[in-house]
Order: sequence, then structure tokens, then C-alpha cells
Amino acid sequence: MIEFVWAEDNKHAIGYKNHLPWHLPADLKHFKNLTMGHPMIMGRKTFTSLPKVLPGRQHLVLTHDQQLIEQYRDDERVTFFTSIDDLKSFVDQNPETCFCAIGGVSIFELLADKVDILEKTLIYEKFKADTFMPEIDYSKFELINKEDHQIDDQNHYPYTYFTYKRKQ
Repeated sequence: MIEFVWAEDNKHAIGYKNHLPWHLPADLKHFKNLTMGHPMIMGRKTFTSLPKVLPGRQHLVLTHDQQLIEQYRDDERVTFFTSIDDLKSFVDQNPETCFCAIGGVSIFELLADKVDILEKTLIYEKFKADTFMPEIDYSKFELINKEDHQIDDQNHYPYTYFTYKRKQ
């Protein structure tokens, strides 16, 4: 099973200069809760944008960057794939596993036909951005959960968590 986990703003922005364009501590905690204990699928740029290898989660990285692969050769928490076919085959060989695809754009595009669950955080603001979430055909999914959140002392933007499940 593949689950997309991401946050976007009102204009579908998801990144700026290889980082999140916002600071929303509640969403970082939400991301951690959703991904903890699950293998995370990501591209090279998303992997290198992380502050470190995140604990409690296997990192599955799609890249051709041999230098990066060599750098993490002895790190059991990181597995590299050099082709989307190899990555999809790995996912297919583990049907009981929930894989969290966390970006970037190319990962979401390449796995759009295989995604089962969408975990979207919508931030009700517009940010300066250079990376945008690819279009998703929401008619193929049903909304199964929605949680609205307001501004508070630590989270300076209103936001909503949405969970969608692919229709059978």
C-alpha cells in the first residue's frame, strides 16, 4: 500500500529552494505520527533536504547520484533505487507494508497510479514557492477524515488535515 504524505498551501505549493516554505510545528508532528515505523519513499532532493536520516523510518530513495549512494552505503536506514521499475517491484513484493511517499514532485507523479491513501495538510495561506504538488484526480478517492485547525501560539496559519482513500 502506498500513502502520499504532504502539505501544500492554497496554490498547491509544496516547496521553495528545496525546503518547506512555512514553519508549522503541528504539521511536522503530524508528519512524524503518520510516517513513524513506515518506509518512506522519496527522491534525491527530498532526501537531501532532510536535516538528518529520520529515526524509526526506512528511507527509500530514488536516485542516480552515485556519490550520494556511496556516502550512505553502510547506513542500513537508507536504501537506494536507481530505477522506478525497481522501486515499484520492491513495493509490489511487500504488499502488507504501508509505504509513505513524501516527495518530491517526480515521486508523486511516478506513483500516482499506485497510491491508495492521500494524507494532505492544506495550509490556508500563499507562500513564495518554486515547487508545486502535481494534480491529483480526487474523483478517484473518497474523503474519509477531515480535521480543521486554527492559528495558535506555535502555528501561525490555519490548516486542515485531509485523509482520502482510493475508491474500489
